Amino acid sequence: QVQLVESGGGVVQAGGSLRLSCAASGSIFSVGAMGWYRRAPGKQRELVARITSGGTPTYADSVKGRFTISRDNAKNTVYLQMNSLKPEDTAVYYCNADISRISTYYYTNNYWGQGTQVTVSS
Repeated sequence: QVQLVESGGGVVQAGGSLRLSCAASGSIFSVGAMGWYRRAPGKQRELVARITSGGTPTYADSVKGRFTISRDNAKNTVYLQMNSLKPEDTAVYYCNADISRISTYYYTNNYWGQGTQVTVSS
């Protein structure tokens, strides 16, 4: 059984910062790429940032220079440091990861977290 547990969402004023965390737990053999997606009201879900197992990041243009994705492989955890937040960043943020289980180490599944609300007030 594999689970992604998120934390760090909340309400913050424009210009403020939040740090999201997502930890993978269970019978894990390996964790590949991890990332953050978000869904804002009236919009489709979009990629915010993604990071490879080796630490190479990719960002949406809308968050470049403001958000930083990082990971701690020893903890199977991915982080999203969000600075200079804007009201348009308001959304439900979802953690995503490619994970191989010990029992099926040869096969990779894609997992989603439950989502955490980020609200940026003006």
